[in-house]
Amino acid sequence: MNQFSCFPPKIACFFRSCFRFCVFKVNPFWVCLCYFVTLSAVGFLALSLTNTKTNSFKPKNLDFFFTSVSASTDSSMSTVEMEVFSNTQLIIMTILMLVGGEVFLSMLGLQFFKSKLPKNQQSILVSTKPPSNSSLDHQIELNLVSCPSNLENNNNIMKSSSSDHDDDHILKCNSIKLLSYVVLGYLLVVHIGGSTLINLYIILVPNAKQILDQKGLQLQTFSVFTTVSSFSNCGFVPTNENMMVFKKNSGLLLILIPQILLGNTLYPSCLRLVIWVLKKTTKKLEFDYLLKNCREIGYYHLLSGVHSCLLAATVFGFILLQWVLFICLEWNSETMDGLNSYEKFVASLFEVVNSRYTGESVFDISIISPAILVLFVGMMYLPPYTSFFPRRYRESDSLNLKEKKKTFMECVIFSQLSYLITFIILVCITERHKLKLDPLNFNVLNITIEVISAYGNVGFSSGYSCKRRLRQDGLCNETWYGFVGRWSSQGKLILILVMFFGRIKLFNIKGGKAWKLS
Repeated sequence: MNQFSCFPPKIACFFRSCFRFCVFKVNPFWVCLCYFVTLSAVGFLALSLTNTKTNSFKPKNLDFFFTSVSASTDSSMSTVEMEVFSNTQLIIMTILMLVGGEVFLSMLGLQFFKSKLPKNQQSILVSTKPPSNSSLDHQIELNLVSCPSNLENNNNIMKSSSSDHDDDHILKCNSIKLLSYVVLGYLLVVHIGGSTLINLYIILVPNAKQILDQKGLQLQTFSVFTTVSSFSNCGFVPTNENMMVFKKNSGLLLILIPQILLGNTLYPSCLRLVIWVLKKTTKKLEFDYLLKNCREIGYYHLLSGVHSCLLAATVFGFILLQWVLFICLEWNSETMDGLNSYEKFVASLFEVVNSRYTGESVFDISIISPAILVLFVGMMYLPPYTSFFPRRYRESDSLNLKEKKKTFMECVIFSQLSYLITFIILVCITERHKLKLDPLNFNVLNITIEVISAYGNVGFSSGYSCKRRLRQDGLCNETWYGFVGRWSSQGKLILILVMFFGRIKLFNIKGGKAWKLS
């Protein structure tokens, strides 16, 4: 805990004790929630105190806060056009997206674990009782893992009588420490490699460089911003049109697709592959331990070999299903106007890859076939590590479920689908006047897409079109921000809650089991 070394010893000790209590003793749900709320608040202050690109227009404070929450939770829902933000504000948003990303947070959790380890690992005291599955379930989001030390939890640990047992736990702790370096290296390689490739592409392709020059965007800022946004699965792009302005730049789209997959749905599979390669090249026992004892490690993103393969197969299966359906329904539609066959294939692939969690778009969502939109809603709702993973039924599991008594909170908590229905109803109430006056823009399908997109932290939006208004008064201006930008302040606040709820939804992944009608 060297971050407190600049304080006097007594104050440093106090801060260290408070820090350890908050991180390791408080329920991880509250730690995670406070983390994102604090991060959003800091981002709001930073954005509101810096100047926009032009002094003629400055977003409202609610829009600044909405943007900060959207970047921190990696949701990319927008109420302001992106080209309003200055280079400094884009850098602030880049930092928010990075530190709010799932992989970064998991790396942070591993670093917290390292701080609990004693410097002399030979003196590690171990527990004879392995951590329960329930404790791991409560540590999903920050991925905190525990390895008792001789400095803490003396009442819950005891010395092992077996030297082999001691060695096993020392190997476990060393393996988790090594895992933290692997995850850190994974982050650095993807970000540095991704931004470098984007830089090279834009330098080598004149029309891509011309787009940045016309919009007043710096090359380095654009490449780093887009890489961080894609890897963290946020979906923000510094241009008003998102990736629509680059839909003919197939090379750039192909560069971004691996970054999108490496940062979310394929992260566990790729992480296991990296560890396997390191094991083969270095022959270290720690890598072998990580591969064979992924459940004991307690790192949520480290899955077994079979599960990792099935996850990868599921991800590519969903992509193939969406890609084929998208091509069949949209090949000759208005959506594909101006693209040749190769560009259609690549742009379609990019769009369906983004439907799960990133939300970058090369097409106007509002003109896509309703059948595709319904499929996208389903994809946005699915958890990131959804897989066709068969689980063997054991009689002992059934007995344990019957013997377990549910707490009061477990009985009253709703399922995630119930919460989403509630949020959609609340938005329909706050926007009821617009639903009557402007039904072609404000309809239940568009509101549902917006809410599910915010819940899934995706960022897809149907947008708003002045041409679809029934009453043309000449006062409507076409804008490039999301549909939520036309909502009332109450509606925006509800969507902020949805984004927070979506970012920490893993804590409620098993909610609603007490509400069975059968």
